[in-house]
Amino acid sequence: MQTEGKLPEIRKTVTLNASIEKAWQAISTSEGIAAWWMKNTFQPVVGHEFLLHAAGFGDSPCKVTEIIPLQRVSFDWDQDWHIVFELEALEDGKILFTLIHSGWDADKLTKFGQPHSVIRGVMDGGWESIVKEHFVSYTES
Repeated sequence: MQTEGKLPEIRKTVTLNASIEKAWQAISTSEGIAAWWMKNTFQPVVGHEFLLHAAGFGDSPCKVTEIIPLQRVSFDWDQDWHIVFELEALEDGKILFTLIHSGWDADKLTKFGQPHSVIRGVMDGGWESIVKEHFVSYTES
């Protein structure tokens, strides 16, 4: 397996003052995901094919690859990327949320012809505010 062009995954972690049930609802339902990220046709069923409605970029095809109740949701996003949402209950009653966006390859272009190395930087900044502002605001409300 060739890994020469592999770029590091994007990883964002935040501690939440929210219940595990509220955080789970935020990552495992279409309504929850839409409230803090993007409109979608998600269903929490392994193998379910769904769309992320990425505004000006159109619809992105996705496929659910893993569901572990109250812990993890994973899906393939478009042709190259993989997304993982993880929850961990902490001893102090808080929740640790981690987002992992992998599949970056310096030798690949997005379907819009943009190099992964450029888009990874853009997405890294975007995830920063999505996770640390939008996700926190939604789950802690």
